Amino acid sequence: MSLKVAVSGKGGVGKTTVAALLAEVYSRLGKQVLAVDADPDANLGSALGFEESVLDRLVAISELDDLIEERTGARPGTVGQWFTLNPKVDDIPEQFSVSRDGIRLIVMGGVRGGGAGCACPENAFLKSLLRHLVLERQETVIVDMEAGLEHLGRGTARGVDVFLVVVEPGRRSFQTARAVGRLAREIGVERVYAVGNKVRPGDEERVRHGVGDLPVLGTLPYDPALVQADLDGAPLSEVSGLLERVETIARALEDAVST
Repeated sequence: MSLKVAVSGKGGVGKTTVAALLAEVYSRLGKQVLAVDADPDANLGSALGFEESVLDRLVAISELDDLIEERTGARPGTVGQWFTLNPKVDDIPEQFSVSRDGIRLIVMGGVRGGGAGCACPENAFLKSLLRHLVLERQETVIVDMEAGLEHLGRGTARGVDVFLVVVEPGRRSFQTARAVGRLAREIGVERVYAVGNKVRPGDEERVRHGVGDLPVLGTLPYDPALVQADLDGAPLSEVSGLLERVETIARALEDAVST
């Protein structure tokens, strides 16, 4: 099964951690994985363990001004221009990505000026690319989303198998999770689930209650080793016991999609 999974949540809850570990699990299961960093604060590559020298050569898609102008007919950063809303993007993943161990990484980048929802050529290009990745690619696609849902339009949403909301034990995180869940359903995502992160013993029930009607597929523990792995630039998959817990979440995802 080639799942399309969008991972979201309040900033700082660990959605990139969950996205990276899911990508690693599916890669080890023999899947070809496309990991999409759609968060302007891009660090999915580091969480996946790509070398800094490799990531330094990887250009964020939103920074490809000449290419965006060629494909949309308008120069990024300018206003008042006509531009195409459906530019050609099917050749982008192979040209502007890096790969290792069955995982291909592509970095979307952020829109400069006007906010993520601006009516501008770079935003149109990013939306078209994400729609292509979700609707037309055959790999297992894991999208590390930004906090909002600006890039996930209604057409793209229908191609997402699962919307995964990451939460940590805390009122603001729960509020964000419930709001994201409502928004995801409003744009057509039928399967919306939660994953608890940084969960200490005894907090599991608090997480399940806090997210309201979102089913919880599993939890990851609070673990100082994750902080150390981040400081060391080590792949998160090397933290003892984490992959096994994420494998359980991956199985729950596939069971949810198959029912």
